[in-house]
Amino acid sequence: MTRALHDTATDGTDVLVPWPDLDRRHGPWPAGVGVHVWDGVTPGSEPAEDVLARVGLWVMPYAVPDAVHLLPRLPHLRAVQSLSAGVEKLLPLLPPGVGLHNGRGLHDASTAEHALGLILAAQRDLPQWVADQAAGRWEPHFTRSLADTTVTIVGYGSIGAALEQRLLACEARVVRRARPEQHVHAVAELPALLPATDIVVLVLPENPGTVGLFGVKELAALPDGALVVNVGRGRTLDTQALLDETRDGRLRAALDVTDPEPLPAGHPLRRAPGVLVTPHVAGGSAAFRPRAERLIVDQIQRFATGRPLLHPFPRD
Repeated sequence: MTRALHDTATDGTDVLVPWPDLDRRHGPWPAGVGVHVWDGVTPGSEPAEDVLARVGLWVMPYAVPDAVHLLPRLPHLRAVQSLSAGVEKLLPLLPPGVGLHNGRGLHDASTAEHALGLILAAQRDLPQWVADQAAGRWEPHFTRSLADTTVTIVGYGSIGAALEQRLLACEARVVRRARPEQHVHAVAELPALLPATDIVVLVLPENPGTVGLFGVKELAALPDGALVVNVGRGRTLDTQALLDETRDGRLRAALDVTDPEPLPAGHPLRRAPGVLVTPHVAGGSAAFRPRAERLIVDQIQRFATGRPLLHPFPRD
């Protein structure tokens, strides 16, 4: 729980946010809390040391990995709000006693839309049609569909739930893998589910239990022509195993995350037949910013009044 504000000027009473003018759009800040702005990228824009000494809550800039260099200069930091859903790599960088809160829910719609877009693009051969347009070709042919396919979602959190809604609207059959109380399947059941799966979507966080979770055995269990989609974390899917299965076209893939990442220009995934790659942009749509702003405002109100912050991430 976040401690209530104190009267001293250097005990972590202020807040550092990545965007200006939030109070103009969402109403005035609570009395007694100073709100400062740092976007993480503008040269020379870092707040002065006396300001950093007062920061108790830091809302980190989104998609700016180098921003973590500021951590040692925040001596009275009590809580960090990440605007990303996945915060596993940030966790070990925080000093003891500093709470970590993730951006759960901010990317659900964006990521689900992108996953659906990848699926539809792959099923309806959109990359081929784009290439034909550029080359001046007119060669119509029948394609696969999403309707009436079986889609297995591996990692059924809030993003998986948002994706399921969209898949059902497209008349797909959805198999969920996450929590028994939600009538979904356990990891141990994957080998039995995959042979009947047309499309598998990975929406997994990265942790010691998920790295390489989808590898040689899982890919081999999929039927010929199946589509592997990854919008979670790149290292949860075995890249070499995927290359082995896509090299001759047995499987297809649509990836927003890769291992390694960024994907080098000459990486074989870029040339593998039936593989579509986007550069980790699933969460970056117009839906993100308004939702993130509302979360920031809510968290500052909570911080100022000593109420628990939303979306705490366990440190153990």
